[in-house]
Amino acid sequence: MAGVLKVRGGRPLTGEIRVRGAKNLVSKAMVAALLTDETSVLRNVPLIRDVDVVSELLRMHGAEVDYDQAAGTVTITPASLHLPDPAMVDELAGSSRIPILFCGPLLHRLGEAFIPDLGGCHIGDRPVDFHLRVLEDFGAIRDEQELGLHLTAPSGLKARKVKLPYPSVGATEQTLLAAVRAKGITELRGAAVEPEIMDLIAILQKMGALITVDTDRTIHIEGVERLHGFTHTALPDRIEAGSWAAAALATKGDITILGAVQDPMMNFLNVYRKVGGEFDVFDGGIRFWHPGTPLRSLPIETDVHPGFMTDWQQPMVVALTQAEGVSIVHETVYENRFGFTKALNKMGAKIQVYRECLGSKRCRFGQANFYHSAVIQGPTPLQAADITVPDLRGGFSHLIAALAAEGESNVAGIDLINRGYEHFMQKLQALNADVERLD
Repeated sequence: MAGVLKVRGGRPLTGEIRVRGAKNLVSKAMVAALLTDETSVLRNVPLIRDVDVVSELLRMHGAEVDYDQAAGTVTITPASLHLPDPAMVDELAGSSRIPILFCGPLLHRLGEAFIPDLGGCHIGDRPVDFHLRVLEDFGAIRDEQELGLHLTAPSGLKARKVKLPYPSVGATEQTLLAAVRAKGITELRGAAVEPEIMDLIAILQKMGALITVDTDRTIHIEGVERLHGFTHTALPDRIEAGSWAAAALATKGDITILGAVQDPMMNFLNVYRKVGGEFDVFDGGIRFWHPGTPLRSLPIETDVHPGFMTDWQQPMVVALTQAEGVSIVHETVYENRFGFTKALNKMGAKIQVYRECLGSKRCRFGQANFYHSAVIQGPTPLQAADITVPDLRGGFSHLIAALAAEGESNVAGIDLINRGYEHFMQKLQALNADVERLD
Protein backbone atom coordinates (compact mmCIF):
# COMPACT_ATOMS: atom_id res chain seq x y z
CA MET A 1 0.00 0.00 0.00
CA ALA A 2 1.47 3.34 -1.07
CA GLY A 3 2.07 6.09 1.47
CA VAL A 4 3.07 5.90 5.13
CA LEU A 5 2.19 8.62 7.61
CA LYS A 6 3.80 8.95 11.03
CA VAL A 7 1.21 10.33 13.45
CA ARG A 8 2.10 11.65 16.86
CA GLY A 9 -1.29 11.58 18.49
CA GLY A 10 -2.90 12.70 21.70
CA ARG A 11 -3.39 16.37 20.80
CA PRO A 12 -6.69 18.08 19.93
CA LEU A 13 -7.38 18.97 16.31
CA THR A 14 -8.18 22.68 16.20
CA GLY A 15 -8.58 25.11 13.35
CA GLU A 16 -10.48 25.78 10.15
CA ILE A 17 -10.77 23.75 6.93
CA ARG A 18 -13.03 23.76 3.87
CA VAL A 19 -14.98 21.00 2.13
CA ARG A 20 -15.94 21.18 -1.53
CA GLY A 21 -18.27 19.16 -3.72
CA ALA A 22 -19.45 15.67 -2.78
CA LYS A 23 -17.36 12.80 -4.14
CA ASN A 24 -20.55 10.76 -4.55
CA LEU A 25 -22.05 13.41 -6.86
CA VAL A 26 -19.19 14.94 -8.80
CA SER A 27 -18.08 11.86 -10.71
CA LYS A 28 -21.69 11.02 -11.71
CA ALA A 29 -22.31 14.61 -12.84
CA MET A 30 -19.24 14.38 -15.06
CA VAL A 31 -20.61 11.18 -16.62
CA ALA A 32 -23.99 12.87 -17.18
CA ALA A 33 -22.21 15.41 -19.39
CA LEU A 34 -21.87 12.62 -22.00
CA LEU A 35 -25.63 12.70 -22.58
CA THR A 36 -25.22 15.77 -24.81
CA ASP A 37 -22.71 17.06 -27.36
CA GLU A 38 -22.80 20.53 -25.77
CA THR A 39 -20.40 21.95 -23.18
CA SER A 40 -21.12 21.47 -19.48
CA VAL A 41 -19.49 23.25 -16.52
CA LEU A 42 -19.31 21.74 -13.03
CA ARG A 43 -18.18 23.92 -10.13
CA ASN A 44 -17.09 23.24 -6.53
CA VAL A 45 -15.14 20.19 -7.71
CA PRO A 46 -12.71 18.71 -5.14
CA LEU A 47 -9.14 17.76 -6.00
CA ILE A 48 -9.43 13.99 -5.43
CA ARG A 49 -8.29 10.87 -7.25
CA ASP A 50 -11.79 9.99 -8.48
CA VAL A 51 -12.05 13.27 -10.41
CA ASP A 52 -8.73 12.56 -12.10
CA VAL A 53 -9.88 9.07 -13.09
CA VAL A 54 -13.20 10.25 -14.55
CA SER A 55 -11.49 13.11 -16.37
CA GLU A 56 -9.12 10.67 -18.06
CA LEU A 57 -11.95 8.25 -18.86
CA LEU A 58 -13.85 11.08 -20.54
CA ARG A 59 -10.77 12.02 -22.56
CA MET A 60 -10.31 8.38 -23.60
CA HIS A 61 -13.83 8.49 -25.03
CA GLY A 62 -13.03 11.62 -27.05
CA ALA A 63 -14.40 14.34 -24.77
CA GLU A 64 -12.48 17.55 -24.16
CA VAL A 65 -11.95 18.11 -20.44
CA ASP A 66 -10.53 21.27 -18.88
CA TYR A 67 -9.94 20.81 -15.16
CA ASP A 68 -9.08 24.06 -13.37
CA GLN A 69 -7.94 22.63 -10.04
CA ALA A 70 -7.41 25.98 -8.34
CA ALA A 71 -10.92 27.18 -9.14
CA GLY A 72 -12.46 23.75 -8.64
CA THR A 73 -14.13 23.85 -12.06
CA VAL A 74 -14.39 21.14 -14.70
CA THR A 75 -15.51 22.02 -18.23
CA ILE A 76 -16.54 19.08 -20.44
CA THR A 77 -17.21 19.19 -24.19
CA PRO A 78 -18.14 15.72 -25.50
CA ALA A 79 -18.88 16.76 -29.09
CA SER A 80 -17.11 13.79 -30.68
CA LEU A 81 -17.12 10.40 -28.94
CA HIS A 82 -15.69 6.94 -29.64
CA LEU A 83 -15.02 3.73 -27.72
CA PRO A 84 -11.46 3.52 -26.33
CA ASP A 85 -9.22 0.48 -25.95
CA PRO A 86 -10.80 -1.61 -23.14
CA ALA A 87 -7.37 -2.47 -21.73
CA MET A 88 -6.63 1.24 -21.24
CA VAL A 89 -9.94 1.74 -19.41
CA ASP A 90 -9.25 -1.29 -17.22
CA GLU A 91 -5.77 -0.06 -16.33
CA LEU A 92 -6.97 3.45 -15.46
CA ALA A 93 -10.17 2.62 -13.57
CA GLY A 94 -8.86 -0.26 -11.50
CA SER A 95 -11.65 -1.54 -9.24
CA SER A 96 -13.85 1.55 -9.76
CA ARG A 97 -17.31 0.86 -11.16
CA ILE A 98 -17.59 4.33 -12.69
CA PRO A 99 -17.13 2.96 -16.27
CA ILE A 100 -20.37 1.02 -15.87
CA LEU A 101 -22.28 4.31 -15.54
CA PHE A 102 -20.87 5.38 -18.92
CA CYS A 103 -23.04 2.74 -20.62
CA GLY A 104 -26.40 4.57 -20.68
CA PRO A 105 -24.99 7.83 -22.12
CA LEU A 106 -22.78 5.96 -24.62
CA LEU A 107 -25.62 3.75 -25.81
CA HIS A 108 -27.64 6.92 -26.48
CA ARG A 109 -24.75 8.73 -28.18
CA LEU A 110 -22.92 5.91 -29.98
CA GLY A 111 -25.32 2.99 -29.94
CA GLU A 112 -22.66 0.90 -28.19
CA ALA A 113 -20.63 0.71 -24.98
CA PHE A 114 -18.04 -1.58 -23.41
CA ILE A 115 -17.69 -2.76 -19.80
CA PRO A 116 -14.14 -4.00 -19.10
CA ASP A 117 -13.38 -6.62 -16.48
CA LEU A 118 -12.68 -3.92 -13.92
CA GLY A 119 -9.78 -4.68 -11.64
CA GLY A 120 -10.74 -8.34 -11.27
CA CYS A 121 -14.37 -7.54 -10.42
CA HIS A 122 -15.83 -10.25 -12.61
CA ILE A 123 -18.99 -9.57 -14.53
CA GLY A 124 -21.79 -11.33 -12.71
CA ASP A 125 -20.94 -10.03 -9.25
CA ARG A 126 -24.20 -8.81 -7.81
CA PRO A 127 -23.80 -5.00 -8.14
CA VAL A 128 -22.51 -5.24 -11.72
CA ASP A 129 -25.15 -7.77 -12.65
CA PHE A 130 -27.96 -5.44 -11.62
CA HIS A 131 -26.58 -2.64 -13.81
CA LEU A 132 -26.58 -5.08 -16.73
CA ARG A 133 -30.15 -6.18 -16.07
CA VAL A 134 -31.35 -2.57 -16.14
CA LEU A 135 -29.55 -1.88 -19.42
CA GLU A 136 -30.84 -5.12 -20.97
CA ASP A 137 -34.39 -4.34 -19.84
CA PHE A 138 -34.04 -1.03 -21.68
CA GLY A 139 -33.06 -2.88 -24.85
CA ALA A 140 -29.28 -3.25 -24.69
CA ILE A 141 -27.81 -6.44 -26.15
CA ARG A 142 -24.66 -7.83 -24.61
CA ASP A 143 -21.84 -9.74 -26.30
CA GLU A 144 -19.33 -11.37 -23.97
CA GLN A 145 -15.78 -10.82 -25.18
CA GLU A 146 -12.34 -11.64 -23.84
CA LEU A 147 -11.79 -8.31 -22.07
CA GLY A 148 -15.38 -7.69 -20.92
CA LEU A 149 -18.83 -7.03 -22.35
CA HIS A 150 -19.71 -5.19 -25.53
CA LEU A 151 -23.19 -3.64 -25.38
CA THR A 152 -25.25 -2.46 -28.35
CA ALA A 153 -28.68 -0.84 -28.71
CA PRO A 154 -29.59 -1.15 -32.39
CA SER A 155 -33.13 0.08 -31.81
CA GLY A 156 -32.25 2.59 -29.09
CA LEU A 157 -33.12 2.32 -25.41
CA LYS A 158 -36.81 2.04 -24.49
CA ALA A 159 -38.42 3.02 -21.17
CA ARG A 160 -39.41 0.26 -18.75
CA LYS A 161 -40.81 -0.14 -15.26
CA VAL A 162 -37.99 -0.76 -12.77
CA LYS A 163 -38.49 -1.90 -9.19
CA LEU A 164 -35.46 -1.99 -6.92
CA PRO A 165 -35.40 -4.59 -4.13
CA TYR A 166 -33.33 -2.12 -2.09
CA PRO A 167 -32.84 1.66 -2.52
CA SER A 168 -29.41 1.29 -4.12
CA VAL A 169 -27.66 4.54 -5.04
CA GLY A 170 -25.73 2.99 -7.93
CA ALA A 171 -28.80 1.28 -9.37
CA THR A 172 -30.79 4.52 -9.14
CA GLU A 173 -28.02 6.42 -10.92
CA GLN A 174 -27.81 3.82 -13.69
CA THR A 175 -31.55 3.94 -14.26
CA LEU A 176 -31.63 7.74 -14.37
CA LEU A 177 -28.76 7.98 -16.87
CA ALA A 178 -30.34 5.34 -19.10
CA ALA A 179 -33.92 6.63 -18.84
CA VAL A 180 -33.56 10.36 -19.53
CA ARG A 181 -33.20 9.80 -23.29
CA ALA A 182 -35.04 6.46 -23.55
CA LYS A 183 -38.25 6.30 -25.58
CA GLY A 184 -41.31 6.49 -23.30
CA ILE A 185 -41.83 6.98 -19.57
CA THR A 186 -39.76 5.05 -17.03
CA GLU A 187 -41.24 4.33 -13.62
CA LEU A 188 -38.56 3.63 -11.02
CA ARG A 189 -39.86 2.26 -7.72
CA GLY A 190 -37.82 1.84 -4.55
CA ALA A 191 -35.33 4.47 -5.64
CA ALA A 192 -32.58 5.98 -3.53
CA VAL A 193 -33.27 9.63 -2.65
CA GLU A 194 -29.93 10.67 -1.14
CA PRO A 195 -29.04 14.37 -1.48
CA GLU A 196 -26.44 13.41 -4.08
CA ILE A 197 -29.16 11.66 -6.14
CA MET A 198 -31.38 14.72 -5.91
CA ASP A 199 -28.48 16.93 -7.02
CA LEU A 200 -27.91 14.63 -10.01
CA ILE A 201 -31.62 14.92 -10.85
CA ALA A 202 -31.29 18.72 -10.64
CA ILE A 203 -28.42 18.55 -13.14
CA LEU A 204 -30.41 16.34 -15.51
CA GLN A 205 -33.38 18.72 -15.27
CA LYS A 206 -31.08 21.61 -16.17
CA MET A 207 -30.09 19.58 -19.23
CA GLY A 208 -33.74 19.30 -20.30
CA ALA A 209 -34.80 16.04 -18.65
CA LEU A 210 -38.36 15.53 -17.37
CA ILE A 211 -38.14 13.88 -13.94
CA THR A 212 -40.74 13.72 -11.16
CA VAL A 213 -39.90 12.44 -7.67
CA ASP A 214 -42.81 11.18 -5.57
CA THR A 215 -42.87 10.86 -1.78
CA ASP A 216 -42.88 7.03 -1.87
CA ARG A 217 -39.44 6.61 -3.49
CA THR A 218 -40.98 6.46 -6.96
CA ILE A 219 -39.35 8.44 -9.77
CA HIS A 220 -40.93 8.99 -13.18
CA ILE A 221 -38.61 9.87 -16.06
CA GLU A 222 -40.13 10.95 -19.36
CA GLY A 223 -37.54 10.36 -22.05
CA VAL A 224 -36.57 13.25 -24.31
CA GLU A 225 -34.83 13.16 -27.68
CA ARG A 226 -32.13 15.70 -26.91
CA LEU A 227 -30.39 17.16 -23.85
CA HIS A 228 -28.29 20.30 -23.43
CA GLY A 229 -25.18 21.29 -21.54
CA PHE A 230 -25.40 22.39 -17.91
CA THR A 231 -23.73 24.74 -15.44
CA HIS A 232 -23.97 23.51 -11.87
CA THR A 233 -22.35 23.94 -8.46
CA ALA A 234 -22.00 20.58 -6.71
CA LEU A 235 -23.47 20.23 -3.22
CA PRO A 236 -20.88 20.00 -0.41
CA ASP A 237 -19.50 16.65 0.72
CA ARG A 238 -21.50 15.68 3.82
CA ILE A 239 -19.37 12.55 4.32
CA GLU A 240 -16.12 14.49 4.59
CA ALA A 241 -17.77 17.05 6.87
CA GLY A 242 -19.02 14.27 9.17
CA SER A 243 -15.59 12.62 9.19
CA TRP A 244 -13.80 15.75 10.38
CA ALA A 245 -16.59 16.44 12.89
CA ALA A 246 -16.06 12.97 14.39
CA ALA A 247 -12.32 13.70 14.52
CA ALA A 248 -13.07 16.78 16.63
CA LEU A 249 -14.94 14.56 19.11
CA ALA A 250 -12.35 11.79 19.22
CA THR A 251 -9.42 14.18 19.78
CA LYS A 252 -11.28 16.61 22.09
CA GLY A 253 -10.81 19.26 19.43
CA ASP A 254 -12.57 22.21 17.83
CA ILE A 255 -12.93 22.23 14.02
CA THR A 256 -14.71 24.77 11.84
CA ILE A 257 -15.73 23.26 8.49
CA LEU A 258 -16.33 25.91 5.86
CA GLY A 259 -18.68 24.82 3.10
CA ALA A 260 -20.59 22.33 5.29
CA VAL A 261 -24.37 22.81 5.24
CA GLN A 262 -27.04 21.79 7.71
CA ASP A 263 -29.87 20.30 5.64
CA PRO A 264 -28.19 17.12 4.34
CA MET A 265 -26.53 16.54 7.74
CA MET A 266 -29.54 16.85 10.06
CA ASN A 267 -29.51 13.20 11.15
CA PHE A 268 -25.78 13.38 11.80
CA LEU A 269 -26.17 16.59 13.80
CA ASN A 270 -28.83 14.97 16.00
CA VAL A 271 -26.50 12.05 16.79
CA TYR A 272 -23.59 14.43 17.35
CA ARG A 273 -25.58 16.36 19.94
CA LYS A 274 -26.87 13.19 21.64
CA VAL A 275 -23.37 11.82 22.07
CA GLY A 276 -22.34 15.06 23.76
CA GLY A 277 -20.70 17.04 20.97
CA GLU A 278 -21.47 20.69 20.27
CA PHE A 279 -21.91 22.46 16.96
CA ASP A 280 -22.80 25.88 15.64
CA VAL A 281 -24.33 26.38 12.19
CA PHE A 282 -23.53 29.67 10.46
CA ASP A 283 -23.90 30.99 6.92
CA GLY A 284 -20.50 29.77 5.70
CA GLY A 285 -20.26 26.40 7.41
CA ILE A 286 -20.51 24.50 10.70
CA ARG A 287 -18.23 24.57 13.75
CA PHE A 288 -17.89 21.24 15.64
CA TRP A 289 -16.24 20.86 19.03
CA HIS A 290 -15.85 18.69 22.11
CA PRO A 291 -17.22 20.67 25.08
CA GLY A 292 -14.92 19.06 27.64
CA THR A 293 -17.65 17.06 29.38
CA PRO A 294 -17.85 13.24 29.13
CA LEU A 295 -19.28 11.83 25.91
CA ARG A 296 -22.41 9.71 26.19
CA SER A 297 -22.91 6.22 24.75
CA LEU A 298 -25.90 5.65 22.46
CA PRO A 299 -27.40 3.27 19.89
CA ILE A 300 -26.96 4.04 16.18
CA GLU A 301 -28.63 2.33 13.25
CA THR A 302 -27.43 3.14 9.74
CA ASP A 303 -29.97 3.42 6.95
CA VAL A 304 -30.52 4.87 3.51
CA HIS A 305 -31.40 8.56 3.38
CA PRO A 306 -32.89 10.20 5.38
CA GLY A 307 -31.37 7.85 7.94
CA PHE A 308 -27.89 7.93 9.50
CA MET A 309 -25.67 7.23 6.54
CA THR A 310 -23.29 4.29 6.57
CA ASP A 311 -20.28 6.46 5.66
CA TRP A 312 -20.71 8.39 8.92
CA GLN A 313 -20.68 5.17 10.93
CA GLN A 314 -16.98 4.37 10.84
CA PRO A 315 -15.57 7.72 12.02
CA MET A 316 -18.32 7.95 14.65
CA VAL A 317 -17.36 4.52 16.02
CA VAL A 318 -13.89 5.93 16.78
CA ALA A 319 -15.50 8.77 18.75
CA LEU A 320 -17.75 6.27 20.58
CA THR A 321 -14.69 4.47 21.96
CA GLN A 322 -14.29 7.61 24.10
CA ALA A 323 -17.93 7.68 25.31
CA GLU A 324 -18.98 6.48 28.77
CA GLY A 325 -20.96 3.23 28.76
CA VAL A 326 -21.99 0.82 26.02
CA SER A 327 -22.86 1.96 22.50
CA ILE A 328 -24.51 -0.28 19.92
CA VAL A 329 -24.16 0.22 16.16
CA HIS A 330 -26.37 -1.72 13.74
CA GLU A 331 -25.16 -1.54 10.12
CA THR A 332 -28.03 -2.14 7.66
CA VAL A 333 -26.57 -0.77 4.41
CA TYR A 334 -23.33 -2.74 3.88
CA GLU A 335 -22.85 -6.27 5.12
CA ASN A 336 -19.11 -6.20 5.86
CA ARG A 337 -18.22 -2.82 7.27
CA PHE A 338 -16.79 -3.59 10.68
CA GLY A 339 -13.46 -5.03 9.57
CA PHE A 340 -11.83 -1.72 10.49
CA THR A 341 -12.57 -2.34 14.19
CA LYS A 342 -9.75 -4.93 14.43
CA ALA A 343 -7.20 -2.12 14.25
CA LEU A 344 -9.13 -0.12 16.86
CA ASN A 345 -9.08 -3.08 19.25
CA LYS A 346 -5.33 -3.37 18.63
CA MET A 347 -5.08 0.25 19.81
CA GLY A 348 -6.98 -0.45 23.03
CA ALA A 349 -10.65 -0.14 22.08
CA LYS A 350 -13.20 -2.67 23.34
CA ILE A 351 -15.41 -3.48 20.35
CA GLN A 352 -17.22 -6.74 19.74
CA VAL A 353 -19.00 -7.54 16.48
CA TYR A 354 -22.03 -9.79 16.08
CA ARG A 355 -24.01 -11.51 13.33
CA GLU A 356 -27.32 -10.63 14.99
CA CYS A 357 -29.38 -7.50 14.27
CA LEU A 358 -28.74 -5.40 17.37
CA GLY A 359 -31.10 -2.63 16.40
CA SER A 360 -34.72 -1.62 16.33
CA LYS A 361 -35.43 -3.68 13.22
CA ARG A 362 -34.32 -6.87 11.55
CA CYS A 363 -32.41 -6.11 8.37
CA ARG A 364 -31.53 -8.06 5.22
CA PHE A 365 -28.23 -9.23 6.76
CA GLY A 366 -29.78 -10.78 9.85
CA GLN A 367 -29.93 -14.35 8.53
CA ALA A 368 -26.96 -14.10 6.19
CA ASN A 369 -24.13 -14.74 8.69
CA PHE A 370 -22.57 -11.29 8.28
CA TYR A 371 -20.96 -9.47 11.20
CA HIS A 372 -23.05 -6.32 10.93
CA SER A 373 -23.60 -5.19 14.53
CA ALA A 374 -21.04 -3.80 16.95
CA VAL A 375 -20.98 -3.20 20.70
CA ILE A 376 -18.51 -0.53 21.87
CA GLN A 377 -17.56 -0.24 25.54
CA GLY A 378 -15.95 3.00 26.62
CA PRO A 379 -14.20 5.11 27.40
CA THR A 380 -10.97 3.33 26.50
CA PRO A 381 -7.73 5.28 26.02
CA LEU A 382 -6.27 4.55 22.58
CA GLN A 383 -2.59 3.67 22.23
CA ALA A 384 -0.39 4.15 19.17
CA ALA A 385 0.08 1.24 16.75
CA ASP A 386 1.25 0.47 13.24
CA ILE A 387 -1.85 0.03 11.08
CA THR A 388 -2.72 -0.29 7.38
CA VAL A 389 -5.57 1.53 5.66
CA PRO A 390 -8.11 -1.07 4.43
CA ASP A 391 -10.38 1.19 2.36
CA LEU A 392 -11.37 4.83 1.96
CA ARG A 393 -13.78 5.34 4.89
CA GLY A 394 -12.23 2.77 7.20
CA GLY A 395 -8.84 4.26 6.44
CA PHE A 396 -9.87 7.76 7.45
CA SER A 397 -11.29 6.28 10.65
CA HIS A 398 -7.91 4.63 11.36
CA LEU A 399 -6.30 8.02 10.85
CA ILE A 400 -8.69 9.57 13.38
CA ALA A 401 -7.81 6.83 15.87
CA ALA A 402 -4.09 7.47 15.38
CA LEU A 403 -4.64 11.20 15.96
CA ALA A 404 -6.53 10.46 19.20
CA ALA A 405 -4.06 7.85 20.46
CA GLU A 406 -1.10 8.53 22.74
CA GLY A 407 2.27 7.91 21.10
CA GLU A 408 3.53 7.49 17.54
CA SER A 409 1.54 5.50 14.99
CA ASN A 410 2.61 4.57 11.47
CA VAL A 411 -0.42 4.54 9.15
CA ALA A 412 0.33 2.73 5.88
CA GLY A 413 -1.67 3.05 2.68
CA ILE A 414 -2.72 6.66 3.22
CA ASP A 415 -2.67 7.40 -0.52
CA LEU A 416 -6.01 5.58 -0.69
CA ILE A 417 -7.52 8.44 1.34
CA ASN A 418 -6.83 10.78 -1.58
CA ARG A 419 -9.71 9.11 -3.41
CA GLY A 420 -12.27 10.92 -1.32
CA TYR A 421 -10.63 13.55 0.90
CA GLU A 422 -9.25 16.64 -0.80
CA HIS A 423 -5.90 17.98 0.45
CA PHE A 424 -6.15 15.85 3.58
CA MET A 425 -2.45 16.32 4.41
CA GLN A 426 -2.78 20.12 4.17
CA LYS A 427 -5.94 19.96 6.26
CA LEU A 428 -4.21 17.93 8.95
CA GLN A 429 -1.48 20.55 9.09
CA ALA A 430 -4.07 23.35 9.23
CA LEU A 431 -5.62 21.59 12.25
CA ASN A 432 -2.26 21.45 14.06
CA ALA A 433 -1.90 17.68 13.73
CA ASP A 434 1.61 16.37 14.35
CA VAL A 435 2.08 14.24 11.20
CA GLU A 436 4.99 13.40 8.94
CA ARG A 437 5.01 11.72 5.55
CA LEU A 438 7.62 8.92 5.53
CA ASP A 439 7.67 8.09 1.81
